[in-house]
Amino acid sequence: MDKKHLIRVSKRLSRHLRHAPGDIGVTLTPDGWVDVDTLLAALRRNGLPLTRAELDEVVEGNDKRRFAFDESGLRIRASQGHSVDVDLALPAAIPPDVLYHGTVSRFLDAILHEGLRPMKRHAVHLSATVETARTVGARRGVPVLLAVDAGEMAAAGHEFQVSANGVWLTAAVPPEFLRRLP
Repeated sequence: MDKKHLIRVSKRLSRHLRHAPGDIGVTLTPDGWVDVDTLLAALRRNGLPLTRAELDEVVEGNDKRRFAFDESGLRIRASQGHSVDVDLALPAAIPPDVLYHGTVSRFLDAILHEGLRPMKRHAVHLSATVETARTVGARRGVPVLLAVDAGEMAAAGHEFQVSANGVWLTAAVPPEFLRRLP
């Protein structure tokens, strides 16, 4: 599958596994899973004929590891980023002392005043590396990088989780735990 088609399919999967499963007539389980055969049939009915081998290629080739199969390989879900109501049942995890968030300057004043909020998602997404945060921020323009004092947050009682693809999740980041990186 060429890279352009891989990206197109990945975006379509993100839409239907994170935000709008009903648009193609599928229902996610409470923990976000859908049967692979059900998903492939629904995609086919809605103009995206995709084989299991192509789906495997998209899941394996996605640089952000947005999707995961269950242990049986018969179900698939998005690793995080849902706007639909799902509980990924991720265990609490102890974060590193510092995590990172990439954004753009037009959001900076609000973030520094109100902190990071999940907006339409279930959790705030944080990165373990500056490089990943820079890539995330660059999707919307020139990136602005923030350091999150995650160790201090955890010590203050804030809970963290880490998704299957290494994205750190928390309910919100109060402004006192944020600092702008140069």
